[in-house]
Amino acid sequence: MKKLLTVSALLAAMLSTSASGTEMTSGLVKKVDEKQLKVTIKHEPLKNLDMGAMTMVFAVKDATMLPKFKPGTKIKFTAERVNGKLTVTEVQ
Repeated sequence: MKKLLTVSALLAAMLSTSASGTEMTSGLVKKVDEKQLKVTIKHEPLKNLDMGAMTMVFAVKDATMLPKFKPGTKIKFTAERVNGKLTVTEVQ
């Protein structure tokens, strides 16, 4: 039973980490601006950016990500500073 719990915990940790190794953050999509490639997300703390929980606008890495953002949708995402802009680089 202990081994099963350990494997489950390991899998959960792996799923909450992005391909870049940055921990993913939970959020709720509030608004999408497809023309400007921006999305407003109410999010939990972003540890990698040393930011508390809040609602804010992020740039989106590229237009192919936009279908994953719908107002009211709960997501897991990674945000990073890209060319000085807070940018969503990965989303689940």
